[in-house]
Amino acid sequence: MINVEKILKLKPFLDEKVEQYNTLNFIETDPIQIPHQFSKKEDIEISGFLTAIIAWGNRKSIIKNAEKIMHFLDHAPHDFILNHTFQDLKKIEGSIHRTFNSHDLVFFIKSLQNIYKNHGGLEKVFSAEKEEEDTFLVIERFRERFFEIEHLQRTQKHISSPAKNSSAKRINMFLRWMVRNDPNKVDFGLWNSISPSQLVCPLDVHSGNVARSLNLLSRTQNDWKSVSHLMKNLKMLDADDPVKYDFALFGLGVFEKFSS
Repeated sequence: MINVEKILKLKPFLDEKVEQYNTLNFIETDPIQIPHQFSKKEDIEISGFLTAIIAWGNRKSIIKNAEKIMHFLDHAPHDFILNHTFQDLKKIEGSIHRTFNSHDLVFFIKSLQNIYKNHGGLEKVFSAEKEEEDTFLVIERFRERFFEIEHLQRTQKHISSPAKNSSAKRINMFLRWMVRNDPNKVDFGLWNSISPSQLVCPLDVHSGNVARSLNLLSRTQNDWKSVSHLMKNLKMLDADDPVKYDFALFGLGVFEKFSS
């Protein structure tokens, strides 16, 4: 049973934490700094996508290895995706980030080329229908399109599936970056294909633990069922921009080691 009164009492506290962490200073310590290096829409979305895909583990390592990917792409992601040669791809070798290796990256480059040349680009393949309340079907449709070209089976694990009850944390983080119209310019607000009200929090160990401490989440797993539960509660606090509270939950967990 949802205790609406208790949830609404959290709003002033969480709004204050959003203001504290949803600032340009956040960029300095977060992988979102990688797409902030670019100004062209396609460069921002491609660099953001590839950065988000490897965003698990130590954040310094994520940033370092995302920089490695940008180096492989000649620091011009869109141009590289469209115009790379076989010889360009041969230069990509070795480990990229944890279990994401050079074979995975080469496939991602080829699939992104297919998406930009044949399907109108990333924003178009991530389009939501107006009646969809969240990103569940958005991500499932994207996965189908992304893996329509020949690929290694192992590569599929790098784009999680809500249909398999994954929280799809990394894709949802990327979507927050692209869609949320952020007055403080941390998130980019580049896309209109999804409404901010349809976004869901990129649930991870930090935001999940804080959400449980605040009784915003009762389930112990960080899976899609928990994402859905959490979002129903966060939409009570702000129906139009519920994922802004990701800054509060993440900041409380990572920077303040919060527990109620």
